[in-house]
Amino acid sequence: MKHCGTQRLETDRLILRRYITEDAAAMYKNWAADENVTRFLMWPPHTSLEVSQSVIDDWVKLYSDERFYHWAIVLKEKGNEPIGDIAVVDMNDHISKAHIGYCIGKEWWHRGITSEALKAVMDFLFDVVEVNRIEARHDTKNPNSGRVMKKCGMKYEGTLRSNDWNNQGICDSCYYGLLSSER
Repeated sequence: MKHCGTQRLETDRLILRRYITEDAAAMYKNWAADENVTRFLMWPPHTSLEVSQSVIDDWVKLYSDERFYHWAIVLKEKGNEPIGDIAVVDMNDHISKAHIGYCIGKEWWHRGITSEALKAVMDFLFDVVEVNRIEARHDTKNPNSGRVMKKCGMKYEGTLRSNDWNNQGICDSCYYGLLSSER
């Protein structure tokens, strides 16, 4: 793989960019404090703006690592304000695999924004970083996340029973993946 760190990506409607410290208020307001958004995630809703600020400060420091891939999702029509998050949450260089996670504020659900962001990140990882495999998973009780994966060409690979956890507790998870050769 050819690691190059988080690069600015652009689509018709979106800018995917590195977080800056000033993004904390938007993160807190738009998704991080919302129990509806964090329901199927592995981190609890943020209880204060200070929690969001601390998380972003940690991410900003990690941008010096070329193996760190983490983007703020910005809808061009909203200026520079982040409305969601997408990142490589696990990477395995030995098998050239990236596992992606994402979330977006409830106000922007069902508008194709998450799919647009995921597709841009997948293209970047395949074309620039040269990963061989991209995968993602979702709680079986959150089928909309699976629809995002399918829309981006990922193939359903199976459901693992009681193998994961999130804010709902132990859960079953559906895995999706795509190989570079399948594009």
